[in-house]
Amino acid sequence: SINQFRHRQRNTGTYIDLSANNKHIYIYIYIVVYYILQSSSSRRRRNREEEEEEVAEEKMGVDYYNILQVDKNAKDEDLKKAYRKLAMKWHPDKNPNNKKEAEAKFKQISEAYEVLSDPQKRAVYDQYGEEGLKGQVPPPDAGGPGGATFFQTGDGPNVFRFNPRNADDIFAEFFGFSSPFGGMGGGGGGMRGSSMFHGGMFGDDMFSSFGEGRPMSSAPRKAPPIERKLPCSLEELYKGATKKMKISREIADASGKTMAVEEILTIDIKPGWKKGTKITFPEKGNEQPNIIPADLVFIIDEKPHGVFTREGNDLAVTQKISLAEALTGYAVHITTLDGRNLTIPINNVIHPNYEEVVPEEGMPIPKEPSKRGNLRIKFNINFPTRLTAEHKSGIKKLLAP
Repeated sequence: SINQFRHRQRNTGTYIDLSANNKHIYIYIYIVVYYILQSSSSRRRRNREEEEEEVAEEKMGVDYYNILQVDKNAKDEDLKKAYRKLAMKWHPDKNPNNKKEAEAKFKQISEAYEVLSDPQKRAVYDQYGEEGLKGQVPPPDAGGPGGATFFQTGDGPNVFRFNPRNADDIFAEFFGFSSPFGGMGGGGGGMRGSSMFHGGMFGDDMFSSFGEGRPMSSAPRKAPPIERKLPCSLEELYKGATKKMKISREIADASGKTMAVEEILTIDIKPGWKKGTKITFPEKGNEQPNIIPADLVFIIDEKPHGVFTREGNDLAVTQKISLAEALTGYAVHITTLDGRNLTIPINNVIHPNYEEVVPEEGMPIPKEPSKRGNLRIKFNINFPTRLTAEHKSGIKKLLAP
């Protein structure tokens, strides 16, 4: 028998005497197993943390802090400094050789600054991410230039609308120019008049002159309008109606401090108004410093009617009749939109394309209150699916020339 066995550990050169004291091997095994388990647990924890970070990043969407190259505790001055530097660097007309990339970056930079420089938008973004800014979760407050406005009617719940501003508006307001660059496209990206930056009155020096300067003051700018559909029944558009709209918005006092107020707006719907008619309440958006409040615009929308269809100033109705009624005469009975009962006898033979026109029984004409459109009666004839030989013979005799 072998009394002793000496085992050499490969990496460390350590010797363990198994016969001298068996507990050494157990300690060794315990240490190895312990480190294996710890390593496995650490890997699982790192994987879990990475997955959680990915989910969080996906939920937050675009990272505005990363775009502006600031941390999440950045102060207002930090944001201004970052925006000033990056806006100058990536202005599309400063980058004629890679204008497409510059336009995209310039738009991102402007959007990031708009959100993070506004305390309420920033609070929504920090808590809910991009989804909150898109109105997919309830925001804590309304605010921001022009408009996040809440309003409600009897037809539905509160609605939150966030109206992002164009990149050129943000740039012009920050540097105090209304549009020295010839104007920017509607998407807040591409600018026209790039020749003004190269040897023109502004040139490249225009950018460098603002390196660390302060934003210049500018005249108040008008926020974009806030639009809301206003559903109306055909009866309301026929007779006219009055609707009360309750809105909630932010107003500012002389010191610039804002407070939430509620208002009731009255809309007098005139007889004959059409779908798409706009009713504008000037400057009923949120009040913010250096911003002219947005106009609140209600757009008439026509609800479907169970009997009538509107065709311009005319009303159309379709009557279902049998073939016998089409051939022998028919009386149309209709209740008008203002509650009158009409009876229109038709003695002509009614064919599939036949249309009976009743003058002055259509919609009111707003520009000519004394006039109305026409009522147009159309027909859906129910033809029999089968005829007996006797019926066919009788019809031939009756209809023979």
